[in-house]
Amino acid sequence: MVRQIHSLPGLVAGLLLALVAITGAFLAIEPARERFSAPVVEAGDIDVATFAGLIQSQYPEIDKIRQTPSGSIVVTFFDGEKAGANIVDPHSFKVLGPHAPAGFTRFVTNLHRTLLMGDAGRIAVGIGAALMLLLTISGTMLLAARLGGYRALLRPARGTPVQKWHADLGRLAMIGLLVTSLSGIYLSLSTFEILPDGSNQSAPTASGSGGPRLAVQEIGALKGIDLKDLRELTFPYSADLTDTYTLTTGEGVTQIDAATGEALGFEPHGAARRIHEMIYMLHTGQGLWPLALLLGLCALAVPFFAFTGGLIWWQRQKASVRIPRNASAGAAETILLVGTEGNSTWGFAATLHAALVKSGQSVHAAPMNALAKSYPNARRMIILTATYGDGDAPASAKSFLARLETFAKPLPVAVLGFGDRAFPKFCRYAEAVGAALEAKGFPAMLGLHRIDRQSAQDFAAWGRLLGAAMGIDLTLNHVAARPATRSFALETRTDYGADVQAATAIQRFTVPQEGSRNGFARFFRRSRLPAFEAGDLVGILPPGSHVPRFYSLASSRKDGFLEICVRKQPGGLCSGFLHDLKPGERINAFIRPNPAFRPSRARTPLILVGAGAGIAPLMGFIRQNAGCRPVHLYWGGRSPKSDFLYENELAQCLRDRRLTALHAAFSRTSGGRYVQSEILANATPITEMIGQGAEIMVCGGRDMGQEVARAVNAILGKLGSDLSTLRQEGRYCEDIY
Repeated sequence: MVRQIHSLPGLVAGLLLALVAITGAFLAIEPARERFSAPVVEAGDIDVATFAGLIQSQYPEIDKIRQTPSGSIVVTFFDGEKAGANIVDPHSFKVLGPHAPAGFTRFVTNLHRTLLMGDAGRIAVGIGAALMLLLTISGTMLLAARLGGYRALLRPARGTPVQKWHADLGRLAMIGLLVTSLSGIYLSLSTFEILPDGSNQSAPTASGSGGPRLAVQEIGALKGIDLKDLRELTFPYSADLTDTYTLTTGEGVTQIDAATGEALGFEPHGAARRIHEMIYMLHTGQGLWPLALLLGLCALAVPFFAFTGGLIWWQRQKASVRIPRNASAGAAETILLVGTEGNSTWGFAATLHAALVKSGQSVHAAPMNALAKSYPNARRMIILTATYGDGDAPASAKSFLARLETFAKPLPVAVLGFGDRAFPKFCRYAEAVGAALEAKGFPAMLGLHRIDRQSAQDFAAWGRLLGAAMGIDLTLNHVAARPATRSFALETRTDYGADVQAATAIQRFTVPQEGSRNGFARFFRRSRLPAFEAGDLVGILPPGSHVPRFYSLASSRKDGFLEICVRKQPGGLCSGFLHDLKPGERINAFIRPNPAFRPSRARTPLILVGAGAGIAPLMGFIRQNAGCRPVHLYWGGRSPKSDFLYENELAQCLRDRRLTALHAAFSRTSGGRYVQSEILANATPITEMIGQGAEIMVCGGRDMGQEVARAVNAILGKLGSDLSTLRQEGRYCEDIY
C-alpha cells in the first residue's frame, strides 16, 4: 500500500515537481547573491533618524527606506513623476546601483509561484507541495522498511545502482524536502486566505498635528531605533501636512507625527504575521542564505528522484507478469495468492490461472500481501509461494501472516511451495504458511506440496491432484519463458583442480568481436557489455535447456570482461558444457543483479569468506578495493599445488594493499584444515574487527556456509551478540548454493 502511495503521485506529478524544484533551486541562489552583492547593516552602526537624514538630502522626495531580509538597504524615491529604487551603502551612504530584479529572475519567480497561469497555477503548485510531502513521508517509510526499521535509516542502502542512488540521495534531501513542502503548503493556503498571514492586521491610523515638519533627523521616535532593527520607514506625503511617518520593525508598526516627532500609536505584530514571516523565511531562505543554498541543493534532488523513480517503476513493470481475465476479489470463486521475490512464481500462477479459467472457474490472482479480510463469493484459496533467504517470506508475502490474523472466514486451501532442495530450509516459508492456515482452521484441499527448482513436471503432477480435489480436469502445461539473452565469447580460461578431482575453471568472456581486431574495435566491444557488478549473477542457458544456471561474477563492467569460476559437477549439464568450451566459442547468457550481496562503501574492515569456486565474487570485491579498505580473505581449497585459485593475482593484491591479509586453508595436505578452522584460529583479530563494525561476506557451498556460520556465531557469543543480530544489521551476507 505504501509503495502504491509513493509510486502513483511520483509518476503523475513528476514533471510538475521537477519544474517547481528546478525553479526553486534557481531562486535559492538569490539570498546569497544579494547578501554578498552589497554591504549590510551591522548592529550599533547608526540609528534610523541619522541615516534617514543623511539619505534624504540626496533625493527630491523619498517614499520609503527598507531593509531587505538579506540586510541590504533600499531607498524608494520620486524624481518628479518618475519613481526609482536604489541600493545604498549603509556605511558610506553612496548609491551602489538601482534595485530591480533581473527580468529572467522575475520570470522564474512567476513560473515557480504560479506556473504563469495565475490562480490556477497557484493551486497546482500548492497541490505539488502536498504531493512532495506525501512522497517524502512515504519514501522514508519504504526506506525504513527496506533497511530494517527507522533506527536503521543510516545504514548503507542495498539494491541495484539505481535503487541505491534513489535511496541515498533521498536520505540526504529528506529534511530539506520536508521543510520546503510543509512551508510551501502553508504559503499556498495563506495565499487563498484559508490560513491567516497577518496581512490584514490593523495599523495605527491617527492623523498628524499638521504643523511644520521637523527634519527627519530630529524625529525623537526614530533616534532610539538601531538601523539594524529597521524593516521599513515610510515617509509622509509632501502635499499632506497631516500625513505621518510609518515605522515597521520586528516588534510592530509605529505611527509618528511628522511635526512633533512623537509616536501616535503602536500596533505589535500578531501571532499570524510572525508565523507567516518565519515560514516564509524557511521556505525562501531570505535572511538565511546558508539555509537557502541547502534547500536549493535538496530541491535539485527532485528531478533526479523523478528520473530514478520512473526507472525503478519501469523495471518493476517489466518484471511483473500480466494475468488476463483476472476476476475481482469480490466476485471470484477461487482466490489465488502468490508469494515471490523475483516474480518467477508469477509465471506458474499465470499458467494455473489460465487453466482454471479455461475449466470455467472465476479466479482472482493477487500477491499474498493483498490478502483481504474476507472474500464474499470465494469457495477455495490456493497459495503459491517461494521462500526467501534463510526461510524468510519473499517480498510479496512479508505481511501475509499478520493479515491472516484478521481473516474472517476460513476457506478450503491448497499450498504449493517453490524452492531448491540444495538449500537447508527448502520451502520453509511455505511450511510456515501451511501451519498458520491449519492453526487458523482452514481445511486442507491438499497436503503441502513442494516444487524443486521450478520443475514443470512436478507442477503438472500437482495440478492433476488439485483438479481431482476440485472435481475438474486440470492440465498444467507450464513452459518457462526463455529469458532474453546475449551472446558472449570465451576469451581465456585457466584450469585448476584436476589432480584433486575438483576440476575448476576460471573463464573470462567478452562481447563477440566481429571483423577487425584493432584497438578501437576492442574498445567498442567492451563498451557493449551490459551493466553488472562483482557479486551479480550471470544466468547461462546450456544448449537444449530453457532453465538457466546461475554463477556469481568475479568482475564488473568496468573491468571490461565477464568472469566466472566454474566447478565441474558430475553429470552437470551446464558445468559440463562450460568446461568443454574453447576460446572463441560462445554462450547465451543474461545478467541478474544481486544487490543483497555487495559490500557497503564503509571504511570498516571487510571479512571475505569462501571455499572453492565461491572465491569468484570475493575476488571481484578485492579488485574493486582501490581505496585500500582493510580486507581480510579466508578461503579454502584442496591443495595449494592444484587448486589455489587466483594465487598470483591475490599475491599482487597483497602487494598493492587492495588485500590486507590472506588466510588460505587446504584440506588435502598434511594436517589439512578447512576455512572455518582458520576463522576459529583467528578469533581474536576477527573479534576486534567485528567490534570495529566489520562486515562479513560468505560465498560457497551450503555445508561450508553452515560451518562458517557456526564458527562466526561462536565468536559473536564472546561479544554478547549473535549471528541473527549481525544479519539484521546488514553486516553478515551470504551467497550460498
